[in-house]
Amino acid sequence: MAFWRSKKNDSDEPSPTPADSSGAAAPDQASSDSDAQAAGGLFGKMKSGLQKTRRVLGTDIRDLFKAEGRLVDEEFLGELYARLIRTDMGAGPAGRIRDRVAKDYRGRVVQLEEVVQTITEDIREQLKQDQGDLAKADSPPTVILVVGVNGSGKTTSIGKLSHHLASQGHKLVLGAGDTFRAAAVEQLTIWAGRIGCEIVTGASGADPASVAYQTTEKAIEIGADYAIIDTAGRLQTQGKLMQELEKIRRVIDKKLPGAPHEVLLVLDATAGQNAISQAKGFSSAAGCTGIILSKLDGSAKGGVVLPIREQFQLPVKFVGLGEGMEDMTAFDPDTFASALLEA
Repeated sequence: MAFWRSKKNDSDEPSPTPADSSGAAAPDQASSDSDAQAAGGLFGKMKSGLQKTRRVLGTDIRDLFKAEGRLVDEEFLGELYARLIRTDMGAGPAGRIRDRVAKDYRGRVVQLEEVVQTITEDIREQLKQDQGDLAKADSPPTVILVVGVNGSGKTTSIGKLSHHLASQGHKLVLGAGDTFRAAAVEQLTIWAGRIGCEIVTGASGADPASVAYQTTEKAIEIGADYAIIDTAGRLQTQGKLMQELEKIRRVIDKKLPGAPHEVLLVLDATAGQNAISQAKGFSSAAGCTGIILSKLDGSAKGGVVLPIREQFQLPVKFVGLGEGMEDMTAFDPDTFASALLEA
């Protein structure tokens, strides 16, 4: 049996606030830097989140040049490729950027600014994506299923996404479908209280599909715009994972034909290439439609966005840029590419 709760008063909130298994802070532990980042707008947030990558690229690429410029030959192209790899962008995207620079400048003496502009343009092209906006049902509620491995920042990302939608005036219901992890349920309950939305929970170890079904049911009942449902972040055996996720999707569709309308895969930007290999099973098993890239907060190498787009062929829909409630934004390829290399 599942239970739903309405908006909670501040005095009713549990204390202390737990962190999820990713180590990311829950709302009460939000970074004091979030307000400063918000003041700088999306570009400022992106620059802050990509500072590690920008340091790697900026320092390394500048080191390739002298005051009089640099001849683009095999030695230069090899050194450029090695520096691009250090951003976690992987061999494929780095190789395409190297080849673009070779095509445009081979045999010429070029200045740093020319190469930086070419790299930025190529990254922008590689990140072009269709269907970057969040899916929306023809009539509410829109049901969003969120999946990911343990430690990816999944529950925190749900909280941020919920805040993002609630701040736009949308009515929400959250579903605490990670019934095997009490901390996830508790943390999501705190998020719901802070945001002021309903939450459906189940007993410890309850069938996640039943929570998903009753969350969808509650969203229909109260006229919510969105139902956002958490899932267990476990990769036990691939067969069991697929069966569980397929069951969750099946019961949601039974209650609301065509749902879930969005299945978002949370990937941890700090995990680099490991995030990609860990999440391959989720991508196929859950029928993912988009990606939330979490923890792009200055400690990650943001180049990992490129191989994610390459390997999953899924749009990156949101990025987490810090620990605060406001620190999630819709992903914009143009802003990302510009922020990646701007000094």
